[in-house]
Amino acid sequence: MSGGQTGADRAALDWALAHSLPCGGWCPKGRKAEDGTINTKYALKECPSESYLQRTEWNVRDSDATIVFSIAPVLVGGSEKTVEFAKRYNRPYLHLHAAEKDAAEKLHSLIAEHQVKTLNVAGPRASEEPNVGRFVTETLDRFLELSAH
Repeated sequence: MSGGQTGADRAALDWALAHSLPCGGWCPKGRKAEDGTINTKYALKECPSESYLQRTEWNVRDSDATIVFSIAPVLVGGSEKTVEFAKRYNRPYLHLHAAEKDAAEKLHSLIAEHQVKTLNVAGPRASEEPNVGRFVTETLDRFLELSAH
């Protein structure tokens, strides 16, 4: 699951589509994102509100666990709110930042420990952290390699 925003969200959705994995999630009413309207190739459901916050909350609520990717070691804004929602809904979560060497291993452990079937992927938008999408893709690629063994 993901909210479809540029950056971490979109990278996760693109990765899932490229690997023929089911993906979806909630997005703001009107499919609003910082780069315009979210493409319909992403099977996202629209929230009743245009609020990014509602989309963030509903994706946490409707998933088994949340992973928040970032380049920076400290979360701010919507990424920080994502963790707050995970705590509120008592959902497992993990924050991975680019300086961590074992990000994929930590993700693998989270999914195995909590038997996650629906993972919410979140993080900063591309305008805030231009390289976050690459970090998401590289980590998910490495995760897939670990899962194959």
